[in-house]
Amino acid sequence: MRVTNKGRSPLLWAAALLAGPGLLAACSSHSTHSAAPSTSTSPPTVGTTTTTSSTTVPPSARCPLTDLPAPGGKVPQRPALAIKVENLPEARPQYGLAQADVIYEEPVEGGITRFIAIYQCTDSSRVEPVRSGRWVDAELVNQYGAHPLFGYSGAVQPVINEIDSSALIDVGANRAPLSAYPRDPSRYEPHNLETSTQALYAYGASAGAGTTPPAPVFTYGAAPSDATPAASATIPFAYSPVTWTWHPTDQLYYRSYSDTGPATLGGGGQITAANVVIMHLVAYQSSFVEDVNGNHETLLELTGSGPLTVVRSGVAVTGTWSRSSLSAVTQLLDAKGAVIPLAPGTTWIELVPTTIPYTVTP
Repeated sequence: MRVTNKGRSPLLWAAALLAGPGLLAACSSHSTHSAAPSTSTSPPTVGTTTTTSSTTVPPSARCPLTDLPAPGGKVPQRPALAIKVENLPEARPQYGLAQADVIYEEPVEGGITRFIAIYQCTDSSRVEPVRSGRWVDAELVNQYGAHPLFGYSGAVQPVINEIDSSALIDVGANRAPLSAYPRDPSRYEPHNLETSTQALYAYGASAGAGTTPPAPVFTYGAAPSDATPAASATIPFAYSPVTWTWHPTDQLYYRSYSDTGPATLGGGGQITAANVVIMHLVAYQSSFVEDVNGNHETLLELTGSGPLTVVRSGVAVTGTWSRSSLSAVTQLLDAKGAVIPLAPGTTWIELVPTTIPYTVTP
């Protein structure tokens, strides 16, 4: 029998789960594909995120998830594609993050975090390392169009059930062709599974994915006049605390870690963002085990509302995030209830448990 939390709180669902072998599967389970030579030929370019004004570009030629001018002047006729990317030190530097339109950083078991990189307007010939899915992934990605694609490398059975019962199209390593997920021979498993947006879009088309781009999720515009200076923002995650530092020369925030320094990209350069959206939300443990150490999967309360800080253009705007239901889009609202505009470019969304205080330095 398939059990989902549609129309119910994830907390109630988690409490109702029955113990069984499928629930005790390790989250580190990944594709059983054998090692294969990398098919990547070009590393990601750095600096694809920019705050260049797109006001002279018609809406039909703006990327829906960044508001930047679309490559070649035309938005690709395809849905959003989300890929799960690892963030342990052994996984760095990651490939493909520079081409993503939106990236979520989510807390998972053991105090670590992982990324959901969402693509639509730009391709990446190498996204690495791909890792396993989590329950909240489907609840986050379903905001990006009617049937977004989701690439990942295995999951415990409750998560697979949730993905199967959602509107997402599964283009994960256990369903896509072997060639879509080669192993990087220069890294050790499980930190070496790679893919490409081209391969997953090709498989998605064969699996019935549509050609409709997602509607814009965010509003873009000038920073509010009452915003306060924000030279940096620090989030002290238990494993690899993160700091975003403002660089006025290129109008971007640069990412770094307190334990390993600058957050570099495969091929060179540093991770940057035009917007850093910090959502404070309730985190709690599920009843199912995620890894061989016995850690339980972390769930997040993604509906309702909570504190919010949007860092962009060297300033910060505080307010509230609000999401009426899992079928709705998360709203970013200021203290007066107005939508907070973002700067055109890549947006990083930091999902921070309420138990972790973060700081914004003027």
